[in-house]
Amino acid sequence: MRVPLSWLREYVDLPATETGRDVQAKLISAGLEVETVEQLGAGLTGPLVVGKVLTIEELTEFKKPIRFCTVDVGQANGTGEPQEIICGARNFAEGDKVVVALPGAVLPGDFRIAERKTYGRVSRGMICSGDELGMGDWGSPLDGVLGGGTHGIIVLPPELEIGIDATKLLELYDEVLDIAVTPDRGYCLSMRGVAREAAIAYGLPLRDPALLDVPAPNSYGYPVQVTDPIGCDRFTARTVVGLEPEARTPIWMRRRLQKAGMRPISLAVDITNYVMLELGQPLHAYDRSRLDGPIGVRRAAAGETITTLDGVKRVLDTGDLVITDNRGSIGIAGVMGGADTEIADLPQALDSARAGGTPMDVAGATTEVVIEAAHFDAISIARTARRHKLPSEASKRFERGVDPQAASAAAQRCVDLLVLLAGGTAEAGVTEIVAPSAPRTVTMPADHPDRVAGVAYGRETVVRRLQQIGCDVYGQDELVVTVPSWRPDLWVPNDLAEEVIRLEGYENLPSTLPKPPAGRGLTERQRTHRRVGRALAGAGYVEALNYPFIGTQVFDQLGLDADDARRRVVTLVNPLSDEEPALRTTLLPGLLGALRRNAGRGSHDLALFETGLVFRPGDRPGVAVRLPVDRRPTDEEIATVNAALPAQPRRVAVVLAGAREQAGWWGKGRPADWADAIQAARTVAAEAGVELIVSADQHAPWHPGRCAAFHVVVNGEKVLVGHGGELHPRVVKALGLPDRTCATELDLDLVEQANEGPLKAPSISSFPVATQDVALVVDASVPTVTVEAALRDGAGELLESVRLFDVYTGDQLGEGKKSLAYALKFRATDRTLTVDEASAARDAAVALASERTGAVLRGA
Repeated sequence: MRVPLSWLREYVDLPATETGRDVQAKLISAGLEVETVEQLGAGLTGPLVVGKVLTIEELTEFKKPIRFCTVDVGQANGTGEPQEIICGARNFAEGDKVVVALPGAVLPGDFRIAERKTYGRVSRGMICSGDELGMGDWGSPLDGVLGGGTHGIIVLPPELEIGIDATKLLELYDEVLDIAVTPDRGYCLSMRGVAREAAIAYGLPLRDPALLDVPAPNSYGYPVQVTDPIGCDRFTARTVVGLEPEARTPIWMRRRLQKAGMRPISLAVDITNYVMLELGQPLHAYDRSRLDGPIGVRRAAAGETITTLDGVKRVLDTGDLVITDNRGSIGIAGVMGGADTEIADLPQALDSARAGGTPMDVAGATTEVVIEAAHFDAISIARTARRHKLPSEASKRFERGVDPQAASAAAQRCVDLLVLLAGGTAEAGVTEIVAPSAPRTVTMPADHPDRVAGVAYGRETVVRRLQQIGCDVYGQDELVVTVPSWRPDLWVPNDLAEEVIRLEGYENLPSTLPKPPAGRGLTERQRTHRRVGRALAGAGYVEALNYPFIGTQVFDQLGLDADDARRRVVTLVNPLSDEEPALRTTLLPGLLGALRRNAGRGSHDLALFETGLVFRPGDRPGVAVRLPVDRRPTDEEIATVNAALPAQPRRVAVVLAGAREQAGWWGKGRPADWADAIQAARTVAAEAGVELIVSADQHAPWHPGRCAAFHVVVNGEKVLVGHGGELHPRVVKALGLPDRTCATELDLDLVEQANEGPLKAPSISSFPVATQDVALVVDASVPTVTVEAALRDGAGELLESVRLFDVYTGDQLGEGKKSLAYALKFRATDRTLTVDEASAARDAAVALASERTGAVLRGA
């Protein structure tokens, strides 16, 4: 919400010396997020005056159209003579009033105006556009008609006096506060709401713009029928006739809309936008001549369509709330109106005729409007806006909560402005449909804010602060608080306590260090998580944290089977993005997406990892209960909530692409391959103090010939904990990944369960090691891990380590054979091993390997 300081002062008598920065500090102290204070007019100095275009000479000898103009600026130039100015814009005509920067003026960007010769003539000034003055789009009625575009020369009303100061006329000097309004403070999406907060912060009275004399509803207003009182609990309709088609939005309103970030369009539409910014109540104006019968409010029918104001034909959902007449839908309630009843501004032919000096034809312009001021269900509007990907200023306010009591005042304010500025006449009929409702009350102990904040505020302070935000408060020790209609976020005592605390100042809360009981620290799960992260970072991986949301289409890209458990997802009711409505069941989509984005931006050698939760729904999902906040939940209540939640195991995943080792003066590099992905899994297991069992497997999304399954032993049983290897080429292509991308994913919780206790330091022997090498010939189909396991079991307790250092295949071995060369290290803790002892242990290892795998000692 952009809040011009000059507009804010209309409702609160702020001290004259207060700057935007001062107001920003006050509002931040009150809990609002004021992100920036924009200084309008910074670097702009005069003379900047109103001038009248006397003559226009078209210079046709240049590549682009150029005009040589004479402009009457009165006595502003000191001579009273017409000012000669070269201008390339074409959206103005002779007789128009324009903004002229005279020599000596400085425009934003340090653009200095001086007399200069250009296009064979001397130009003594500049005819200015809104962009050149730092105003943005002026929205001139001639824009687009004469080739000036939407950012052309500012054409002013003809009644303005020549030579007057344009900086004051256009309110070029101002400060604008840019407030990031949080979802619970929807009332601050209006000048009224921000003014209330400013008045409280400064201790000043508020001139509430919603306090208007509103006529009582009667039976002869425009007919309205509401068939869904839950979706629309209030609907006010007012009618104004006799609007003057020639009426234009006044400069002060245009400037306020521009400063607030909205583009001026036409008088009727600008007035509805202005009132929305002022009071926070979205309005919609219908051309009464285009309405067919009563206005209705209902849910959309299945397959119903509507063309909205943006020209898009949309298929409606049965959950959408729509505005109708006898023809069908004419608007999506609370989101956007329909094109069929759009306000018709003067046709372009009118402006073209005006520019050419011919009589104006006002046929087709709107002269009668019906004003809609309604209150719609916040959840319904939010879902509709997201369903159609159609965020609007109206939906942004409705989904955060709009004051239902302000609807009739907003309609009256709109009617008053149409009568005042457009010469209209308000019809006496007032339609108001209101669903019965009672004010919301909250009962709270008077000392509840004291106990929440740990500060003794006292009853008087609590009552005063609650009354300042608009609450009615009764009672002594037990307060009965009636919540104001513009605060739909206040439901429970803690909400009221928060209001007291923020208005008293968060900065005034005492800083108290917590006193945790001795003997507590990180859990074993947390320690394992941190060790794994440090180990992977030390191995050259970079941690990449991703959102836990996915779209189900990624499962097809990963090549998962239809019955794969990873396809069963938890779908969010209110997702951040409709393209990713589900919670992840695997870490790979997010990591692979991060790898793809980085590769697309020039980083080709990548090694990323992530640890986080995945979400696996159970067969019978439960319903979570609302836990109390005034005490610790019982174990039974916590168990009930946990039972309703999906399983959330913690996982770790890595992805690799490009070079794993860089080339340099030291030699050649090497690309990342499946072995690196498997080694990452071994690194994780080592940090958890667990022996990882690796075996060949076929599992999506990995390459069937380059995929490994990882198992650990838990309570004597072999348990699958993950997979790793090179991704399938089809998956790589579908996801747009670099060739030969590799990945690994492990279940950290299962890995931790395999840990039999605290890590034990290895025993260190002071005696030398004895190394024996063996080369075993086996069938090519025999996994190396099977051979290694046999060597370990056969070597006995003297074996310290076994390492595969060579794999050979060739004609010497025969077809279907391979040679595996291992280095066996033997060591005793109490003596130096003899050659015979080391050889005997080696022979025992080879014998068991031969028995299990059919291995033959090479060369034997």
